[in-house]
Amino acid sequence: MAAAETVKIASDKMKATAEQYTAAGAQAFKDNVEKSLANLNELNAHSKKNLEAMVASATAATKGAESLGAQAMAFSKSAIERQVEAAKALTGARSVQEAVELQTAYAKSAIETYMAELNRATEIVSATVKDSLRPINERATAMMETFQAAR
Repeated sequence: MAAAETVKIASDKMKATAEQYTAAGAQAFKDNVEKSLANLNELNAHSKKNLEAMVASATAATKGAESLGAQAMAFSKSAIERQVEAAKALTGARSVQEAVELQTAYAKSAIETYMAELNRATEIVSATVKDSLRPINERATAMMETFQAAR
């Protein structure tokens, strides 16, 4: 019976060892699946934030374009009104000298107004570019921080 007991003890040890390996393998598999799902969820969250940043960027660009378009329309309307006024004043000139002075004053005013309008348009474009790039820059910074933290 001693040999039978020895075989039983050896068999029980092998069974226990196999069960330990099986349990350890199952736990490792479960841990890896959970880690993979957590990483997938994190990736989905980053993708969602990236999409939100792109939408915010497009929205800012659209607002800037609308603002620039409205400003251009207002300037065009104002310029036409000033041209009509200048033409009326020019037709009422009593001499060539007065006509030249009126035309010179109008030209100077038109150039100054155009330069001021150009500066305002440049400011709008600059602000629009900043506003459009801000969400994307924030996401790029967040991604770089995530990559650096992972190292």
